[in-house]
Amino acid sequence: MTAATVLYLLHSLLRFRNFEAKGYDLGIFDQAVRQYALFKAPIVPIKGEDFHLLGDHFHPIIAAFAPLYWIWDDPRVLNIGMIALLVSTALPVYLVVRRWFSHLPALLAAVALLLFWPFQALVNWDFHEIAFGVPLIAWVIWAIERQRMWLAVGLGAVLLLVREDMGVTLIALAMVLAFKRAWLPALVTAALGVFGYWFAVELVIPHFSAAGEFGYWEFTALGPSAGVAILFLLTEPWNAVVILFDDPAKVGLWALHFLPLLLLPFASPYVILGAPILLSRLFNDRANVWSVIYQYDAILAPVFLLAGFDVARRMIARWPRLRPLSVGLPVTVITVGLVGTLAFPGVFPLQRTVTGDNWTMGERALAHQQVTDAVPDGVCVEAADTAVPHLVDRTSVGLNGTTDEDALTWIIIDDTVEELGGSNPLSPKEAFARAERLGFEPVIEDAQGLWLLHRDAPASSGATQDCAEYLRR
Repeated sequence: MTAATVLYLLHSLLRFRNFEAKGYDLGIFDQAVRQYALFKAPIVPIKGEDFHLLGDHFHPIIAAFAPLYWIWDDPRVLNIGMIALLVSTALPVYLVVRRWFSHLPALLAAVALLLFWPFQALVNWDFHEIAFGVPLIAWVIWAIERQRMWLAVGLGAVLLLVREDMGVTLIALAMVLAFKRAWLPALVTAALGVFGYWFAVELVIPHFSAAGEFGYWEFTALGPSAGVAILFLLTEPWNAVVILFDDPAKVGLWALHFLPLLLLPFASPYVILGAPILLSRLFNDRANVWSVIYQYDAILAPVFLLAGFDVARRMIARWPRLRPLSVGLPVTVITVGLVGTLAFPGVFPLQRTVTGDNWTMGERALAHQQVTDAVPDGVCVEAADTAVPHLVDRTSVGLNGTTDEDALTWIIIDDTVEELGGSNPLSPKEAFARAERLGFEPVIEDAQGLWLLHRDAPASSGATQDCAEYLRR
């Protein structure tokens, strides 16, 4: 755990120093949690003017990290907290496997988890609310194995605070509890799941959303609405299965999760816990969520790993000659993790830190530093996605095109990208045209593709005062 902590921290801090961290998502969560720390509503300028983050996703649990800002007022504190959550997941994994086998397989299981690609992907992505769910779901399995079913229900209920879709995960947990013949806890968990999903999606998010509704139905391959999708799944399950494998990226996601685990998780009831999260991605319209480079897989890693060990112990109980599987299973995962970390940075991004590839600060990072240092404190600024995390602690910062034009006095444009980020992203050409229309003049020109532009505050506008007030109690 100590070794993993050091490696994760080193990679995360180097990413931030090299301007590889981005507004999406580190900047967004910094602004939200920072506002919680100031005892304010989570208004996130990166997402838009007066954008309330609870109108986007339901994740009130992130407010638990607000006290960290009273210790160190810096966006990197979120990554430190996230790393603590990830590394702590080794504890329930170790305890569950040790109860099934012995110390050595349990220790190897913990190593396998901490070295595996889903954890590397989340560390490389920077903070995300799903990090809170990673240890929680592992402790849920620990509680079930200890026959503490009501504790499992309570821990599952906390998952509802992590994200709105955790209500569906609770329904999956109810199915696991029913498989264990814990009928009443299963019934209560299912009811909590249905209520939690309805409460988040039908009440909280629409209340805070500017559009007045939850706007994330992105499963049109199943149908234009949830009702049609359910009917499709019930009446044409064979066609639904085809959708799960209809792209090489999807096949790769299946393979990276299950081949290192020798396909064993498929025979465990615990695989049901991960099914809603994995299937919701594979049915999603957005092709980027099928990729292995994002944060989504971290919560699946302890579930599928423990599911694999669950099947291994039952196989060994029936065929004792298979006992080497208790060590062979984690060794296989560790081997994949080691080889991947040394040779495949696309899937195992810590490779860049292990090999020293990211230890030096390149010219583009130095240009970022020059440009962000030139922006004064307490102003309203629009910035390139990669510059945003270095401005969130001292300015009111958004992406290009997201800020009240009357308040805006500084702009950073990156002309090396096709789009400048956000829900309705501008191209660099559009951003330059807008800046010219608003009367901005270059301060720093084409520093490795970065441009810093400035104008004096409009005399008739009092909106610039709000920029200075954004980070004050």
